[in-house]
Amino acid sequence: MKKNRPRFLPDRRTFLKGFSLVLGSTALGFPFFSFGSCQSGGNSDSGTENQADPQTQGNTKKLGIALVGLGGYSEHQLGPALKETQHCYLAGIVTGTPSKIDRWKAEYNIPDKNIYNYQNFDQIANNPDIDVVYIVLPNGLHAEYTIRAAKAKKHVICEKPMATSVEDAVRMLEACRQNNVQLSIGYRLHFEPYNKRVMELGQKQLFGKVQSIEARNGFNITRSNPNVWRLDKKLAGGGPLMDMGIYCVQGACYTLGKAPVAVTARFGEVTHKDYFDEVEQSISWKMEFDDGTIADCSTSYAEGQSLLAGKAEKGWWRVEPAYAYSGKSGETSKGKMDYPDVFEQALQMDAQALSFKNNQKTIVPGEMGLRDVRILMAIYESARNNGKRVPISYA
Repeated sequence: MKKNRPRFLPDRRTFLKGFSLVLGSTALGFPFFSFGSCQSGGNSDSGTENQADPQTQGNTKKLGIALVGLGGYSEHQLGPALKETQHCYLAGIVTGTPSKIDRWKAEYNIPDKNIYNYQNFDQIANNPDIDVVYIVLPNGLHAEYTIRAAKAKKHVICEKPMATSVEDAVRMLEACRQNNVQLSIGYRLHFEPYNKRVMELGQKQLFGKVQSIEARNGFNITRSNPNVWRLDKKLAGGGPLMDMGIYCVQGACYTLGKAPVAVTARFGEVTHKDYFDEVEQSISWKMEFDDGTIADCSTSYAEGQSLLAGKAEKGWWRVEPAYAYSGKSGETSKGKMDYPDVFEQALQMDAQALSFKNNQKTIVPGEMGLRDVRILMAIYESARNNGKRVPISYA
């Protein structure tokens, strides 16, 4: 069982150093959804048994992944996960901090020729060891480095949120299409048994039609230095909605297997003005679905919360914590959920590597990321307009 790992908040100067922020513009997309079979739960709430995934068939070559950005998530989650993956391995790194190189080289046996900085990043095109580029940078840099990776003819995994604007998300997808590479999003919870069980309960209507959804996610950023990139509008694109609230958006969508038709939202009170002069401290919103189901959601940078719950005609479920890297807990109206604590990032990257190897669409594609950016932007539009109902078009 893996240990809980701390959330790291590198300061904005760390990420600004060595970068030129290149953002651009365009638009299009449609919903994608996934759910897979889960391991059997406890005696009273058992999901379906795991079955062999057809994507596990194919060639046995491990794909080489280069991590772009060596912050806390790469250091404490992705790097260790790549020691456990079966279909991919850590082949290279891209960093603007030379002092990090020796430790990564030693721990992951990375040769000098597979180490890049942000200035020579494009030379990765000439490196056959690297098949996949994983973008683990502040949100405002996702578009630039996804597009550059696509032009280097590398498949791309991009961390959430995919982009800070619909226009950038469209540009990212177009660059990948033009260069015949795949774009996948780092949505790890599609590979995690508690959230997969929620997908099954909702999409298969095992307790009847879903009547309501509740999703909360947040943490207290005010315990750290305010000089972090998550509080920088240019780098983050927004506040907790972009960072933590996207899990709630995802959770509501994959509970039902569809996207909302409209949203309403309101910003919360700012009680820490020295932290939240550029981005929101908190925001709450409702997502309307075409069958009348409402998802009641909220996110905050001043309060810890992690919940995904649903009520249906003949039962209910609740996962809390729902989005943490480990230690999830859940129950349904039939009893306790009982699933193993898995290394989500390892499962995620293995599944993505298999999709790339077999030329199959990943279950968390760039189109899903674009869909979610459209929803995030609609939530912000409603909140800026005092809770006005904002319909969402995916055409």
